[in-house]
Amino acid sequence: MKQRTIAYFAALAIMVPACSSDDDGSARASDPPDALPATTALRAPATTAPTAVTAAAADTTSAAVPTAGTAAPAPQEPIEAPIEQAQPPAANPVTDTASDPLSTFAMDVDTGSYTYARQALQNGVVPDPATVRTEEFVNAFDQGYEPPTDSAFAVTVDATSAPFLEPSSRVVRVGIQGRVIDDADRKDANLTFVVDISGSMQDPGKLDAVRPALLSLVESLRLTDRVGIVVYSDDTRIALASTPVSEHSAIEAAIMSLTTEGSTNVEDGLRLGYEQARQVRDPERVNRVILLSDGVANVGVTGPDEMLEVIGDAARDGIDLVTVGFGLGDYNDTLMEQLADRGDGFYAYVDGEREAVRLFSEDLTGTLQTIAREAKVQVEFNPATVSNYRLIGFENRAVADEDFRDDSVDGGEVGAGHSVTALYEVTLQESAATDDWLARAAIRWLDPDTLEPSEASTTLLGGDTSNSIGEAPMRLQQDVYVAAFAESLRGSGWNELISLSGLSENLHSLGSRLDDSDLLEVAALVDSRIQLG
Repeated sequence: MKQRTIAYFAALAIMVPACSSDDDGSARASDPPDALPATTALRAPATTAPTAVTAAAADTTSAAVPTAGTAAPAPQEPIEAPIEQAQPPAANPVTDTASDPLSTFAMDVDTGSYTYARQALQNGVVPDPATVRTEEFVNAFDQGYEPPTDSAFAVTVDATSAPFLEPSSRVVRVGIQGRVIDDADRKDANLTFVVDISGSMQDPGKLDAVRPALLSLVESLRLTDRVGIVVYSDDTRIALASTPVSEHSAIEAAIMSLTTEGSTNVEDGLRLGYEQARQVRDPERVNRVILLSDGVANVGVTGPDEMLEVIGDAARDGIDLVTVGFGLGDYNDTLMEQLADRGDGFYAYVDGEREAVRLFSEDLTGTLQTIAREAKVQVEFNPATVSNYRLIGFENRAVADEDFRDDSVDGGEVGAGHSVTALYEVTLQESAATDDWLARAAIRWLDPDTLEPSEASTTLLGGDTSNSIGEAPMRLQQDVYVAAFAESLRGSGWNELISLSGLSENLHSLGSRLDDSDLLEVAALVDSRIQLG
């Protein structure tokens, strides 16, 4: 995620002031990370002081706390309640390494869950736990991995202790960085936008954010790229046949003519969008359908299972689906996330014009070219050194261990420059030695053009772990703190172990030291969660 502007953060800081901590021994923003008390900085206190709100006390089901289905308190304007979400999958279980040393999952580059939660908290409501996916929080932030020079991916593994975990526990980070392709070197693109113009899109932050997003994207594309637009409501039609970007005025006129009408038929919109994409499909170009919607479907088929047939064949033909969500009140996060997973693409969420322009002019254009298909990750833990482990997040991306090298089993599609981070909580054996290996991480993928498989891997030794989080790489510290915040919002995993006030102070300190406005932003979100009680 690129750096936010200083002016934006200043406005955010005024809107959501930081909350100080009364936890004994908690770090102040000026303290260096390695000075944080290992047992008190983040650990939830046994009894909660009036101003030190623990994650356990921040019960998202409490009637006293505004949830994503409740109007926000003053001074925020009340927002509409979102549609009911599915129940979140249960957190991954703790697995005994002796009985099952392998953990396997499909790569996932989605980030929409974090942006949606940010929008909710900035509007004074607690996000629905069903919309919180820990891996999407972690992967919404810059990791600073070095890109590979001679392969599609570079794999790194490191580990650290965490002050809220037992002394024998470590957080293992598996980091995967995709090859970067300069815009001048990527293939030309055929993009088909499927735009929801139904009545629900007239809410603030929806269609009014779609227009500038599309305009900024067109400005970022090459003159040899092509753009088509399909709109859907209860009247699905072609708003712009596939047109070269060199015909800028025609594309701009089609974008500016978008207005809301009628009810919502996502199925018809996707069918027509893929029909148009197939007509211009070129194996020598990037071929993508991009759905822009609030995910609300009230006409035709309405769920991802029923729409799988619509998008499945096209995905196998190399036409990937990107879903971009807009709006907060009436919004279906579940549909948008699952459609992207099944359409071999990724899911992002837009919480305003600024995020829309950033996503479409920077992130989307930079990752247009697919560098890997059916990508899967498998981590093997050494039973001699690791007693048990738990994968944090990726609950709906699990793959059977025996299917790691079965390339017919669905994995993840990865665009140029994308990175993926996975975290594990592990318990070390008492006899673990520093020269013994703890974990081996491997990624397997298919070349998008030849479909030939490749693998890359690396190994973590016991001596390569940090025994104090203050000694760990700062981006690894970041990942531990961000994951802890996500788990507190989910109400699972580390939820009852952490102090939100301590977490806030660590994030403020780390964000200042890294000069990273994104981290300072998430620290302000923790403060906002504390203020909600």
